[in-house]
Amino acid sequence: MNSQPEVIAHRGGRWPETSENTLAAFTLAAEAGVGWMETDVHASSDGVLFAAHDADLSRIAGRPHLIRELSAAELDRLDLVDGGRLPRLGALFDALPHVEWNIDVKSPVSIAAMIRFVRARRVEDRLRLASFSDTTLTRLRRALPGVRTSAGTGETARFAAGALPFLPARGLLRLPPGLDALQVPMRWKRVPVVTADFVDRAHRIGLAVHVWTIDDPADMVELARLGVDGIVTDEVRLAQTTLSSLTGLSAGIPGRKGNSRRR
Repeated sequence: MNSQPEVIAHRGGRWPETSENTLAAFTLAAEAGVGWMETDVHASSDGVLFAAHDADLSRIAGRPHLIRELSAAELDRLDLVDGGRLPRLGALFDALPHVEWNIDVKSPVSIAAMIRFVRARRVEDRLRLASFSDTTLTRLRRALPGVRTSAGTGETARFAAGALPFLPARGLLRLPPGLDALQVPMRWKRVPVVTADFVDRAHRIGLAVHVWTIDDPADMVELARLGVDGIVTDEVRLAQTTLSSLTGLSAGIPGRKGNSRRR
């Protein structure tokens, strides 16, 4: 094994007395040496992007509203159940200028806001865009040529078909410009997704493999031995310790890039 996987902080990671997807969480991850953050975005009613996994505010803020129903000013004033405030994506980019962002565009209504954000701030080199939706990714790629993206669910399934002996390594996957990573669960309904063949075929066609969300040290070790490029985790410190013990190197070195494997 030549190098260890990148540690990618899932929603900033899990830290004591700190809410997910907040500036405090992302700052702690950055201070721990993590160079890549994972988050999701939703747009306010006036088109401002906020870092949040859920479309609604019930779980994180105890409010019976969708994020898209409230203005940015209203969202700025909300207190989260576990403390802190919902951060604007722009505020995160400003506060942490040396980290990179893997951003899942959760809803079609957020696509236009994401495009405006990237164009206005010229942050193409600081992010990778993700979505389960192939349609969402197609729209983002067309509007933002050159921006890195991961594969959607359908694209990943077409790549997986490459395990069949009569298909090329890429399977049935077309390789659109900007696609640089497959981001997948370790298993799907107890069926292994990430195998030695999966990782090898991805690397042969220039794609990184990132696996989510991995909080078990045994899984981290197995994935590292398979040669994956990134591990998305809530347990940042645990992942760093586990991976460094395998290689003798420190995980999540400041300034390290996210194995983009640009073609």
